[in-house]
Parts: sequence; structure tokens; C-alpha cells
Amino acid sequence: MIAKELRELSHEELNNKLNDCKEELFNLRFQQVRNMIENPGRFKQLRKEIARILTVLSEKKQAN
Repeated sequence: MIAKELRELSHEELNNKLNDCKEELFNLRFQQVRNMIENPGRFKQLRKEIARILTVLSEKKQAN
């Protein structure tokens, strides 16, 4: 998702999305250990998405 789409989500939806991304990243790490990972580029995508979500959450916190 791009930041513009994330800004339209509520605080609760952002937290849910953040938890989902963190869980997926955790699962990818286990797949990497077992050498069963299909898309190694997904690590970078997830880390960037997590950073975007945290940025939007921070912006919303400062706005209030």
C-alpha cells in the first residue's frame, strides 16, 4: 500500500495491518531458515510497508 491509502485508514485498521505485516515477516524468517522461501524480495517489501504504517501512525498521533 502507498502512504496515501494508509492515511485514509483508521487508527485501529492501521494497527491491525501492522500486526499482519509483522506476523508475515516472522513467518518469512522461519521459511528462510528452512530454505523454503519462494520470494526473498518480500522481506524488503514488508519492512518498507511496516515503516510506512509506523510513519502514518506517528503523523496521526502528532496531529491529535
